[in-house]
Amino acid sequence: MSHGSWIAAAAALVLIAACRTVSPSGGGASAPPRPVDLAAPAPEPPLARRIPHELEAHGRTRVDDYYWLRERENSEVIAYLEAENAYTEGMMRHTASTREAIFDEIVARIPQADESVPVFENGWYWVRRWEPGKEYPIYTRRKTLESPEQIVLDVNAMAKGHNFYSVAGMQPSDSGEIVAWALDTVGRRKYDLHFKDLRSERMLPEVIEDVTPNTAWAADGRTIFYTRQDPETLRWFQIWRHEIGTDPATDALVFEETDEEFNVHVYRSKSKRYVMIASSQTMEDEVRWLDASSPRSEPRVLEPRKRGREYSADHIDGFFYIRTNDGGRNFRIVRSPEHAPGYENWVEVVAHSDEVFIDRFELFRDHLVLAERTNALTRIHVVPWSGAGEHFVAFDEPVYVVRIDENPEPDTAVVRLVYSSLTTPASTWDYDMATRERVLRKRERVGGGYDPADYVTERIWAPTRDGRSVPISLVSRKGAEKNGTAPLLLYGYGSYGYSVEPAFNSPVISLLDRGFVYAIAHVRGGQELGRAWYDEGKLLRKKNTFTDFIEAAELLVEQGYADRDRVFASGGSAGGLLVGAVMTMRPDLWKGIVARVPFVDIVTTMLDESIPLTTSEYDEWGNPNEKEYHDYMLSYSPYDQTTKASYPNLLVTTGLHDSQVQYWEPAKWVAKLRRMSRGDARILLHTQMEAGHGGMTGRFRRHHETALAWAFLVDLSRQ
Repeated sequence: MSHGSWIAAAAALVLIAACRTVSPSGGGASAPPRPVDLAAPAPEPPLARRIPHELEAHGRTRVDDYYWLRERENSEVIAYLEAENAYTEGMMRHTASTREAIFDEIVARIPQADESVPVFENGWYWVRRWEPGKEYPIYTRRKTLESPEQIVLDVNAMAKGHNFYSVAGMQPSDSGEIVAWALDTVGRRKYDLHFKDLRSERMLPEVIEDVTPNTAWAADGRTIFYTRQDPETLRWFQIWRHEIGTDPATDALVFEETDEEFNVHVYRSKSKRYVMIASSQTMEDEVRWLDASSPRSEPRVLEPRKRGREYSADHIDGFFYIRTNDGGRNFRIVRSPEHAPGYENWVEVVAHSDEVFIDRFELFRDHLVLAERTNALTRIHVVPWSGAGEHFVAFDEPVYVVRIDENPEPDTAVVRLVYSSLTTPASTWDYDMATRERVLRKRERVGGGYDPADYVTERIWAPTRDGRSVPISLVSRKGAEKNGTAPLLLYGYGSYGYSVEPAFNSPVISLLDRGFVYAIAHVRGGQELGRAWYDEGKLLRKKNTFTDFIEAAELLVEQGYADRDRVFASGGSAGGLLVGAVMTMRPDLWKGIVARVPFVDIVTTMLDESIPLTTSEYDEWGNPNEKEYHDYMLSYSPYDQTTKASYPNLLVTTGLHDSQVQYWEPAKWVAKLRRMSRGDARILLHTQMEAGHGGMTGRFRRHHETALAWAFLVDLSRQ
């Protein structure tokens, strides 16, 4: 989405974490690790009690022996999860020194003191900075770059006494007098909305409970629009209006999305003239708008929803600009006048292309900037409104990602971009669209002796059985021979049209320095090669995602990048479905798998409309209430396809309060695998008992879980 200020986007990044803190000064510190007894005997694996539960659909009965693990408040469930955690720690105790070394390496690469590039918005320069040893950012602002800073939020001080503390969606009013911010202290993504008066530097008494972090201010600086989720399904379905200084109980409902397949969100247009309300579903959108200077006015529909038509909209200088697949599935850009914005008045600005996918657009007073994808690479396309000087921003590496950063001010010729590659740390550039000059504002500092010259990145293509080619981005130590002796970690996702970027990933260096090759398979289900790439990896063609991943692994072995006996896979959430599916399809191919918050019981979940995300994802996976989709989904569901077989080693992670993939999916999968698996494979489950989908909070603590996963892989690679 191209809207919202830098501040909101930055604050919405929920940091992932695990077990302990680096310094006692950080918020939410946990107890230090216990001494490791390497001589202790191997623990016995927990065996979850079997309570058969029948699930019927389309005349077929499935028996789920572990359905009871859904009972979050059941003390037996909690005891089982804690037993699994203890078993994982026991089975991994011999890797304690490796885990500690990897964690120390990862932390050493993170700057102890750091700050973001200042962003100018509404007359202030906004900065996030971090102090040595502190887990959380400090949000500040300055009137000029030389002025003393004003602390807006010190999240370290606020987080004291909390094991989980997520600040998201921070938004200042137009005048900068009041800032809104959302807080989640559980990990369930149910937030409370708070307000701070930056003139008096005091917190305001009103708190709006159980909402999302999605907000937009009106022009008066006293009215804010916010989004509520359904209390059971957590679907974002209502937009409310609140006036500062009033009781939240008197807030007004502005819009309710009644279609259960749609989610709704609110944002401010680039021109700041309008408050925009967008209802979205996988294959359909509808945008409403109201005058930001008249917050009590009724929202009007920009263009009514129509099955198969997707669009997003923004506004500047009297026109709505619209990115839409109406006229081509790789999208085009049209515009319509604000006084008559209907479809009949749409005028094409950028045409559709079969070779170029338009991912996002950003509006400036004199320029339109497009983020595009072509040949599985990103690029920045600059289009002056004058019609002269259209061009692309050039970059040199063979594999990289470049994206439009937050650019809240329209009256500038400078667009802020962020560039990265598997060897180049994130680099913030200011690019002058008129002179074509680039200024490097910041390159992420990487400690621990990291030198990009020691590593090399490549792009290769894996042919598929149906005549397509899967792009693979990979990185390794420079000088490593392609002689089939290196362990390989292959990562993938492949759902929702989400493209996995070949961006710098500092923790991966610890694997590369231990001889690993790290690769990303850009499988179908993402949009790296345009909308067709997504369409070929969803619904009744979902298995392409899995076979693409398998064929990518096989090519890397064939070309000598990997040791056939040391191939590992990793994926999270829907990427956990990917690695779970390839594990059941080709258990012989993998030495080990790391599945993070994996979506592995797809049929049961998609039949349960009370579970978050279910109804809004029928156009991604299919509706299993229809037999054709039910049977197809069942044919690849990892939980249902787990049979008596010899499986690879497996580490599964989850969070008790996960609202996106409920903890019981991975827990049930592990319980079933432990009963069905033949051989001596390690099957481990680690549950964050005080976290959700993103793990624990804190910039250092989150990497304990990374160190656990890396130690699991390194240990197996040495066997």
